Amino acid sequence: MAKVILQGFIVVPDSDLEVIKRELVTHKSLTLKEAGCLTFTVTPDENNHNKFIVYEEFINQTAFDIHQARVKSSKWGDVTKNVERHYQISSSD
Repeated sequence: MAKVILQGFIVVPDSDLEVIKRELVTHKSLTLKEAGCLTFTVTPDENNHNKFIVYEEFINQTAFDIHQARVKSSKWGDVTKNVERHYQISSSD
């Protein structure tokens, strides 16, 4: 099965920035512990404090789908409901 790669960025409204920064620590930790997660980084943009660069790799589509389902039902999913997401999802062998 092909590896799934998500890359892009999120833009966080000023009103949600502090809670997002706090919850990001837990979100990263939980994601990296997921079976099938190869890489997961969320890095603040150097020029825009509301923008975070996102890069994820999962071993296959199933692992990625499980991650997405967990996120939707998590506290991270709740606190990021106002976040603009700009992602590209691809696969590679």
